[in-house]
Amino acid sequence: MTAPHSDPVPHSEPVPQPEPALHSVPALNPDPRPGPAPKVPALSIRGLAKRFGDKIAVDGISLDVPAGSFYGIVGPNGAGKTTTLSMATGLLRPDFGTAAVHGVDVWQRPLDAKRLMGILPDGVRLFDRLTGEQLITYAGLLRGMDRETVATRVVDLLAAMDLQEDAGTLVVDYSAGMTKKIALASALIHAPRLLVLDEPFEAVDPVSAANIRSILDSYVASGGTVIVSSHVMDLVQRMCDHVAVVANGRLLAAGTVDEVRAGASLEDRFVQLVGGRSHTEGLEWLRTF
Repeated sequence: MTAPHSDPVPHSEPVPQPEPALHSVPALNPDPRPGPAPKVPALSIRGLAKRFGDKIAVDGISLDVPAGSFYGIVGPNGAGKTTTLSMATGLLRPDFGTAAVHGVDVWQRPLDAKRLMGILPDGVRLFDRLTGEQLITYAGLLRGMDRETVATRVVDLLAAMDLQEDAGTLVVDYSAGMTKKIALASALIHAPRLLVLDEPFEAVDPVSAANIRSILDSYVASGGTVIVSSHVMDLVQRMCDHVAVVANGRLLAAGTVDEVRAGASLEDRFVQLVGGRSHTEGLEWLRTF
């Protein structure tokens, strides 16, 4: 007896199986390993502004200085460079805006912020009735350093600045260049993470300037950050890897030197951004000799 005939069961496509749970909802299963933390800028300023009477010296400047950079701030005389740096480093209270050094608010935590900085202001006034050696020593002790460490570093700094023979001379009897060098040594004594220098090479002889540049290059190579304010374009172009252009209290450009130069020399790009170049016609009488 044969089995009753039945229609063959049609072959169907295999039913897709669900993906393993590990891959099904990646958004709900983030990698628990933390990625690299974002690098905190050595200096971050936001909306800094300052008015003196009717004159707006700084008009809402915002800028980030990357840690480990050699950063130049350039601008014509009266552009607001010194006022900006004074506000950023706690020397002058801004009307508006904030500043932070390695994430530490300069005006909310001034002592913590200033421990991280070495500052060479423009036109710095020193205790010039001290000798050079005494001045650097005083700067170190004022920072709370122990005397033994201070004594060792004073010797090193005097040698680096070529001031050993003048260590016992009163600062009031120093030349302008020597005064600049002893002020820089005082700013370096505590090995700050950020060094802010306003016109550091003004009145400094070429040999001393080369020595200072070498010191600053080594400092940046070891992880420190230098901010240099200057109006000497060639100097900034040779020394710095980043630059900001400031004029009339405003930030006109900022970035790496190559980005800001845009294929031209930094001086030409600066003149293009700032403007104000005068015409030389009308001085024909200069050629009448």
